[in-house]
Amino acid sequence: MEGDSVTLHTDVKINQQEKIKWYFNDTHIAYINRDLSDICTDVQCEGGDERFRGRLKLDHQTGSLTIMNIRTTDSGLYTLMIISSNSDSEKIFKVTVIGVPAAGLCEVKERDNVTLDPGVIKNPVDSMTWSFNDTCIAEITGDQSKICTDDQVNYSNQRFRGRLEVNQTGFLTIRNIRTTDSGLYHLQINSSRFSITRSFRVTGAQCKEWTIKMLVHHPQEYVSLFSVALSMSLI
Repeated sequence: MEGDSVTLHTDVKINQQEKIKWYFNDTHIAYINRDLSDICTDVQCEGGDERFRGRLKLDHQTGSLTIMNIRTTDSGLYTLMIISSNSDSEKIFKVTVIGVPAAGLCEVKERDNVTLDPGVIKNPVDSMTWSFNDTCIAEITGDQSKICTDDQVNYSNQRFRGRLEVNQTGFLTIRNIRTTDSGLYHLQINSSRFSITRSFRVTGAQCKEWTIKMLVHHPQEYVSLFSVALSMSLI
């Protein structure tokens, strides 16, 4: 799919606040009020611009902001303003998106191993979850007290039984690759401050010599021919 989706969490409930406003480098990019009668994102907001057109989403319960198809030009300071009847508060998120070379065509033979690289995550995270075509296949907790794959995950369909390995940094290795392993792999990275969704499309074509052409689309490759490593900090 087209790049990471990044969610910046407010840690509040919208029905307990008067208004929530989001700014990117001092440009107003999103707004929501308590009764949901006034909601805007990107160009809909007064003073908004075209930078995020169609790529922003507000959670109507929390006011958390999701940036879809994130780009290097989205790097900068995101300011959250929480306005309530008693007081106002502000949080600042520093988001850095770094362009790196895109992945190319990787030709492997059936029964070879393929590893999906989660990219660089500089901040501590609470959990990482891998899914294949919307089915959970691997989980890692931030303190690494729980690392499990396919047959160890209660809601897995065990398609990959005994063929998955995941390490503490989130690298997922598929052993003994098969054409039936083609599909969409999602990595969900969660922390108390943000969430990141990374997508990898793996396609295979079976040839006479049982060769599978694995094209691994890393985040952003569809749009701008680079993938991203994302770091984030709360100021």
